[in-house]
Amino acid sequence: MVEEDLYRSGQPNELNFPFLEKLGLKTVVFLAPEEPNQRFLNFVDDQEIALHHLGSNHLINTWDPISEEVVLEALTLILDPGTYPLMVMCNLGRHRTGTVVGCLRKLQRWNLTSIFEEYRKYAGPKVRVLNEQFIELFDTDLVRIPVNHTKWL
Repeated sequence: MVEEDLYRSGQPNELNFPFLEKLGLKTVVFLAPEEPNQRFLNFVDDQEIALHHLGSNHLINTWDPISEEVVLEALTLILDPGTYPLMVMCNLGRHRTGTVVGCLRKLQRWNLTSIFEEYRKYAGPKVRVLNEQFIELFDTDLVRIPVNHTKWL
């Protein structure tokens, strides 16, 4: 859990579906460039969850860092309380998801040490310095804060 009713994850498999069902998700923000697997697409459809597949047209290969445009799109959805409960995910829930959550933390005015500690906790030994640099240089002034934003911002 990132914040109340805001979750992060890697792409789930069938074993995770009963747990996800209990969360009562309204929205999934999928950040991986590849299409989600068909079983997950069926689950999302069956549960009437809005799926936003961001970044699919922005990456040339899966190792490219997430773009500023995708982060801004994701944050727009995350800051809208009408999309909750919401889950942000990519293939493993590490790098793209971690970058978006890191930018959210920066928007929440967390210090960089705490942001990077959280990013590294999820990235494990596969920390990507480019993602940390992206978070550090991310301009929070580019984010439009809605009038009725989430209460934890």
